[in-house]
Amino acid sequence: MNYNWNWGVFFQQTPDGDGAYWEWILAGFYWTLAISAAAWIIALVLGTIVGTVRTTDKKWLVRLGNGWVELFRNIPLLVQMFLWYFVIPEFVPPLKDWMVSTEPIYAQFLAAVLCLGLFTSARIAEQVRAGIQSLSRGQRNAGMAVGLTQVQVYRYVLLPMAFRIIIPPLTSETMNLIKNSSIALTIGLAELTFRSREIGEYTFNFFEAFTAATVIYIVVAMTANRVMAFVERRVAVPGLIGSK
Repeated sequence: MNYNWNWGVFFQQTPDGDGAYWEWILAGFYWTLAISAAAWIIALVLGTIVGTVRTTDKKWLVRLGNGWVELFRNIPLLVQMFLWYFVIPEFVPPLKDWMVSTEPIYAQFLAAVLCLGLFTSARIAEQVRAGIQSLSRGQRNAGMAVGLTQVQVYRYVLLPMAFRIIIPPLTSETMNLIKNSSIALTIGLAELTFRSREIGEYTFNFFEAFTAATVIYIVVAMTANRVMAFVERRVAVPGLIGSK
């Protein structure tokens, strides 16, 4: 079957007469980047905290951290997205009032960021835990021997080394987060995949629309990959997993 590609569709006028279809793609791309960046910050901060407490000698903190990881890791991401947008606001009146009073796209954005951020934090927590536990016990003991508190040992000794080790899996999580942002279309957020589908439905040029989205996802994910690879090379410690 021969298919006649029509790349000119991106320069056609949109049904609302407020620009061309390429502007829809660009707007969707902006929302994809915003979701990914905000969720990544949440995931990295919470993942670091949860992963760290799981390696302490406080059993109740370890159990709490384990519960966090198992909760978010074992519920399908799509289900979590629906919970954050449709269910959880019903139990938090101030959040529901805000979501009702604000523009829908901001409520959708908040739900998507919280969902992706917390889901990814559980995965990063597991990586942080593994990174810390892969270090020799002597590093912790040496820090305590020179008079550092437990918090200082984690801050100045263990975490800096652990993050050097886990940069490769963090790279994968960063790329996965960018790709997972596409499920925000299920709650109506007009990110890149949503806009591509919308263009296809209006013009029947689905191949062109999703080809453009695919190329953009590849470029963004590979850019993140190269940035993380650069960081990995810069901070690599000879003799450890992350060194090259």
